[in-house]
Amino acid sequence: MSHRLIVCLMLSIPAAAQVITVAPVSQSVVGERLDAYVKKNKLREPAVHRLFEDAGCKGDNLAEQPVKHQNAPNLVCTLSGTNGHSIVVGAHFDLVERGDGVVDNWTGAALLSSLYEGMAQQVRRHTFRFVAFTAEEQGMLGSQAYVKQIQAAREPVSAMVNMDTLGLGETEVWISHADPRLVRLFDVALKTVGLKATGMDVERIGSTDSESFRERKIPAITIHSLTQQTLRVLHSSDDRIEKVNRDAYYRSYRTILFYLAVLDAKLDEEPR
Repeated sequence: MSHRLIVCLMLSIPAAAQVITVAPVSQSVVGERLDAYVKKNKLREPAVHRLFEDAGCKGDNLAEQPVKHQNAPNLVCTLSGTNGHSIVVGAHFDLVERGDGVVDNWTGAALLSSLYEGMAQQVRRHTFRFVAFTAEEQGMLGSQAYVKQIQAAREPVSAMVNMDTLGLGETEVWISHADPRLVRLFDVALKTVGLKATGMDVERIGSTDSESFRERKIPAITIHSLTQQTLRVLHSSDDRIEKVNRDAYYRSYRTILFYLAVLDAKLDEEPR
């Protein structure tokens, strides 16, 4: 059973408060979805598909987007909003098959369904699109295809929140490649509920799907868990389920879930 997290976030109007509500799933559910990882690329998208359906995202709300020259499509779960603008929440599901690809990036892909479930209990202002991207490891091909599609459709996207490599430790943000408004609201969300995160820039280890959005002038932020001590796990035989700190992973889930609710409530009011 979900339990509800209700927090009052102070508005700029004195003595006024806004109630922001999310309904996080339990740590056991998040853990079960983490444990549902598969080790082969060809099995990844179907596995994420099952997680979305388990979380209640199915039918017309769950769609595949074919990507040119890729066997696996992007997978898009939509939670409709009311204001005509959208927020994309993304994570890639493909892996480099040297290890099991749990940290990079089943941790992000598996969390998408739990974020959807935690947000779906309330009417939201923005439409949220939870996107599992294919072919990030081949040069962000899935996210590039997705951005081209939404811009061709003239879909107004207010922000993109990317998750890549969670659970090695506490929540980190790639600040140097993040939109300043999104960083400010991340800080607001954390302080409001007494959670913590730090900045860890990762320019020297490659790129990630948020860059496909930044290149098209869409505000983006990447949330991860890398430190200098854990970089060696990436693309190695050490990328296994045992490397995930499950308590830290669940804290990241709750942090990101509340952050999405804050974005929904406050992003349009935040000065550029």
